[in-house]
Amino acid sequence: MNKPDIARRGPIAPRRPSHAHHHGIDREDDYAWLRADNWQAVMRDPAVLPQDIRAHLEAENAHTAAVMGDTEALQETLFAEMKGRIKEDDSSVPAPDGPFDYYVRYVTGGQQPLFCRRPRGGGEETVLIDGNALAEGHAYFRIAQVAHSPDHKFIAYAVDTKGSEYFTAKVIDAETGATVDDAITDACGGLEWAANSKTLLYVWLDEEHRPRKLFGHGIGADGADRLIHDQTDPGLFLDIDLTQDRKYLLLGTHDHETSEVSLIDATDPYAAPRLIARREPEHEYSVCHHEGRLIILTNSGGAEDFRIVEAPADDPAPANWVEIEPHRPGRLILDVIAFKDFLVRLERENGLPRIVIRRFADGTEHEIAFDEEAYALGMSAGYEYDTTSLRFTYASMTTPSQTYDYDMATRERTLRKTQEIPSGHDPSQYVTRRVFAPAKDGETVPVSLLYRKDTPLDGTAPLLLYGYGSYGMTIPAGFMTNALSLVDRGFVYAIAHIRGGKDKGFAWYKNGKRAKKLNSFTDFIAAGEYLADRNFTSRGKIVAHGGSAGGMLMGAVANMAPDLFLGIIAEVPFVDVLTTMLDASLPLTPPEWPEWGNPIESADDYKTIAAYSPYDNVRAQDYPNILALAGLTDPRVTYWEPAKWIAKLREVSTGDNLLLLKTNMEAGHAGASGRFDRLKEVALSYAFALKLADRAEA
Repeated sequence: MNKPDIARRGPIAPRRPSHAHHHGIDREDDYAWLRADNWQAVMRDPAVLPQDIRAHLEAENAHTAAVMGDTEALQETLFAEMKGRIKEDDSSVPAPDGPFDYYVRYVTGGQQPLFCRRPRGGGEETVLIDGNALAEGHAYFRIAQVAHSPDHKFIAYAVDTKGSEYFTAKVIDAETGATVDDAITDACGGLEWAANSKTLLYVWLDEEHRPRKLFGHGIGADGADRLIHDQTDPGLFLDIDLTQDRKYLLLGTHDHETSEVSLIDATDPYAAPRLIARREPEHEYSVCHHEGRLIILTNSGGAEDFRIVEAPADDPAPANWVEIEPHRPGRLILDVIAFKDFLVRLERENGLPRIVIRRFADGTEHEIAFDEEAYALGMSAGYEYDTTSLRFTYASMTTPSQTYDYDMATRERTLRKTQEIPSGHDPSQYVTRRVFAPAKDGETVPVSLLYRKDTPLDGTAPLLLYGYGSYGMTIPAGFMTNALSLVDRGFVYAIAHIRGGKDKGFAWYKNGKRAKKLNSFTDFIAAGEYLADRNFTSRGKIVAHGGSAGGMLMGAVANMAPDLFLGIIAEVPFVDVLTTMLDASLPLTPPEWPEWGNPIESADDYKTIAAYSPYDNVRAQDYPNILALAGLTDPRVTYWEPAKWIAKLREVSTGDNLLLLKTNMEAGHAGASGRFDRLKEVALSYAFALKLADRAEA
């Protein structure tokens, strides 16, 4: 690759040493000044970012633009390709609820969704919310949630116009579109209606951006909103949900390894919530309601991969729990839906998901079967309870997403929609595979692969290796239209299903967190080495890709195995783990301690995190080419983490590879909000990969 003269340097951030002392250990940070003291105010108004920090970020953006200038035409081509695979006037399959079908659609050229309804089974459409019209004048705009009232007269929705995930909720008249109420600010998007269709429940965020309180808002009522619950523990998340039969609102408090749920009668939302089971260490559970009883998915009693119990709704204490589906090691139960006549569960075994349906009347079960070697599967509860129809989606890395309605009584499967690729897609030209890479401790790491049939598997192909590996999140082997732009240019596209996710059961998650976090990184490296050894690619031809906690993975493997990778694409990367976990004022720090450890209280946790935290382990060595992407108003991974990381890499890297930072000055964690604007960010990342692999002209 021909590197420009400016590739090695770029903006050099001033070194302004700051010092910290924890557990008898001194630590120096030369770039802590990039964290704005007024970061909370910046979340609400990016214009108040201190000028010296803004100047540095803008200089980094200018440097990235200059270095990537020779790919501008390629980026435009990639953008056009990816946009060409999107059906611009697309719409979702309507979801029935009483007299109406509700659905989302897009218009040609429109970046934002339209939320619509029509009489059930057909009739004249009503556009309830026009996202394109509402987005006018906003550099960033995202509709987080839309909820119609039980009587279908009102529509509540929440919007974010900064990318900081502070939402403003409004209520409109469904027939006229007139605003009925616009008094709710600092919501987190959690909106649920009480049964009377006059009370809207929402979760309120405090100044530290933490979901703190549950309020009830009377539509059109005078006076302050009524407090229903105040969650004072900064280490817990707060949320509100609704049972499928709409009998109860579910007040949930949880972190990453414990949960607690209370029932609120949907007809009496201001009554005191009634606790189901008190929070206990490492006990997680979720709740459905069915005909006077609760169906509870729980990992109690040593059920690491979860079991299902039932209990009377009027006395649901754990002493009354009766098992109805036992724990089976290696079979992870992911989700449960209770319809009137059927209990549906989504589960995963040997890395692949399936749907199992049980008839309440006689306990008979059957599963919905699939044939491909690797695939993604999801199910939707819809709005209705007394129904035999279950909606699910199916896709593979070669098969576009398909939406089915499944009759649970007759077992008839009806295809409602196949994802359209306007520019064309021939699945027969591609191969998808699932291979298993041996890890250093004898485990095997599942890897999903996609490549063209004509791609040579002789070690000459470049490969993009994606990974995440945190919070128990599983990366599905689904259809990704954007990835085709790499695959059609000779790349092999791979997903490493590393520990820290739940791909192989709950133990796969436990063995990739806290003291065992190193397994996530060594699994990813093992996957890359295996793919190189099997000639899918070669060492030094791999571009690693990950975002958020997956960005931490990127930083770690760049430190641990730099010669394995040609490049690293790190989106909103959580690379300054130790500093963040030592700062209890940040939004997500207290809730994250169960995932990473608490280095404030524990010297062992401090040492564990310090041993892998990417920023703390940057050292003098020849690093791969790196592109880091950030969002100025990101409340999850703050902008200064990637900014500090790139600054330190520039200081100590001994090579002349590219070290680039691009900060979106008008967005947060998810990047650009419009469906097409987001593609421009993907085009930049893919152009970076193609530039490194000398495939920019392909």
